[in-house]
Amino acid sequence: MEKYLIINADDFGSFYGANKATEELLDRGCITSATVMMPCMWARMACLWAAKNPQHAVGIHLTNTSEWQSCKWPPVLAAGTASLRDAEGYLWEDCRSFEENADLDEVKAECLAQLNLAKQLGLNPSHWDNHMGSLYGVATGRLELLQQTLELSAQQGLPFRFPLRGMEQEKAASNNVMGISPETLAFVFKQIAEFVDARGIACPDFLIPGEWTDDNTRNYEAYRDYMFEFVKCFPHGVTETFIHPCIDTGEITEASNTGIRRVWEYQLYLDPKFQQHMKDIGIVKINYRDLAKMRGTAK
Repeated sequence: MEKYLIINADDFGSFYGANKATEELLDRGCITSATVMMPCMWARMACLWAAKNPQHAVGIHLTNTSEWQSCKWPPVLAAGTASLRDAEGYLWEDCRSFEENADLDEVKAECLAQLNLAKQLGLNPSHWDNHMGSLYGVATGRLELLQQTLELSAQQGLPFRFPLRGMEQEKAASNNVMGISPETLAFVFKQIAEFVDARGIACPDFLIPGEWTDDNTRNYEAYRDYMFEFVKCFPHGVTETFIHPCIDTGEITEASNTGIRRVWEYQLYLDPKFQQHMKDIGIVKINYRDLAKMRGTAK
């Protein structure tokens, strides 16, 4: 079996620089898909661009958290989202706060509102995933959030970012979520995989994002060298890795002291040498529409 790789640009629509970086990387074939944060200021621009460029696989980055300190966003729905808002009316800052407060019906309504708004702007979504992993429910063990999201995926006919053959559940087990044993959690994820298969939801086999360490954040060259080695670890099957590319227009570095990492991701994936390196080690790039065809779930 080939080493298939989906390279998704998360946070499309978050900043102007993120939009321009994502558009360029998609147009040049450097990445294969992207997902839009519908509550954000630049989401409209992202959706209108995607509507004019239907050849690209662009989906929805279901957003239930607002982690930046100097730049916040509320839910798309103006009413019926009290459990999704902090004291200032914005989305919760982190996954734990979201999970501890979220009402399932309000979560469902907001997810559908984000999807419908994107469609109103002309986007034909290829798939969806979730910002910061909030809808996995692993911060507090609220796996009903994941079940509901998967049910919505089946109803909408949308592929979803969930690793059928591992990675995220192993991290959750190692963190001893809600005191659940690794064996019990492994059983739960096996049941989820069976649920996905029975309902015809296209999901990748693996989810393997790069990690930021003290060593590879020293400078761009250290990050680049790390990534040249990192991509060698992708297994046979379908892997998704995600990045947050951004051109440095000043927004991202003002919003976060780690924003420069997003600029590095843009630079790296634009580098022809890195693209050739992935090809040389046998990586075959695909997008979520390709995955749906491979899984036999394409609409």
